[in-house]
Amino acid sequence: MRTSGVGAYLCALQRTTNYPVNHSGIAVPRVLYVTDQPVADKSVRIAWAADAEAIGQVQARAWMRSYAELLPQALLNQIDATTFAETWRHAVMRPPTARHRVLVALGHGRVSGFAATAPSEDPDAGPDDGEVVAFHVDPDARGEGHGSRLVTAAVDTLRADGFMRARVWLVVGDDDLRGFLESAGWAPDSAHRTLDLTGDGAATLRQIRLHADISP
Repeated sequence: MRTSGVGAYLCALQRTTNYPVNHSGIAVPRVLYVTDQPVADKSVRIAWAADAEAIGQVQARAWMRSYAELLPQALLNQIDATTFAETWRHAVMRPPTARHRVLVALGHGRVSGFAATAPSEDPDAGPDDGEVVAFHVDPDARGEGHGSRLVTAAVDTLRADGFMRARVWLVVGDDDLRGFLESAGWAPDSAHRTLDLTGDGAATLRQIRLHADISP
């Protein structure tokens, strides 16, 4: 049975085409972060199962805002916070490995963003390559520093888990997120891929990869 709609998009994230398996000679930019001073009622922590519903709602709102002009309307119509929440509840309660983690950014006790980190599963990945596999800030909470705290925490988490390099895949056209990450020291490498959203090539989505040196 073929998975369709948003479910197909999530599954398609695991199916890649048209990207290199060798990055020799590419200089990896080094990320240097200045730790933010503590901000009252704003923080980042490991996600709990009880956060899943709020994470799903953040992801649904973020997708609707960021991908409104990038995803087919049929897929946008199927975005469902409850489906996302169940996915993240499972990820938090039964992670595949100890190095698969979900983080949440909090503002006044409310989930305002989230990120997920894991070992990179790209075919060209080595044991030192980690990945930010999800990164979203609630559109209603942007401009409050949650993104900066969240990306810093994600990098710190990857580093603590023994990774020396970080990767993240971005949808081509998501210029806001790309600009934010590049301003934090990330840079594109030559990797790119095309996701088949429907399984038959009728709808595709292009992605590029950014990377960073996070070694101590």
